[in-house]
Amino acid sequence: MNRVYLLIMLAGTFFAAASQILLKQSADRTYDRPFGDYLNWRVITAYGIYFGILFLNTWCFTKIDMKYGSVVDSCAYVFVMLLSCLVLGEKITRRKIIGNLLIICGVLVYTIG
Repeated sequence: MNRVYLLIMLAGTFFAAASQILLKQSADRTYDRPFGDYLNWRVITAYGIYFGILFLNTWCFTKIDMKYGSVVDSCAYVFVMLLSCLVLGEKITRRKIIGNLLIICGVLVYTIG
């Protein structure tokens, strides 16, 4: 297994989480134009990132086993929690920490076992 492709997929997961933050920022705004909710730079950028990650992950899956995809994708929850705290100012609660620790433990059990 080539770890470079897993790192590429992990970076893609981080950018997917960042694009979710962009979509959240866009949803919190009001727009005067009829399609302003859909045609603004945050939404277009976020979906552009998603589109690029789709092709990147497809390419990476030709180099690694499919079973590692679910492990990498589950890291998105951790990234979203951290980015929502840093960018949106959301509080990290005890329940969020426990949930993310369970996700990390599951990833470790899956990859070690």
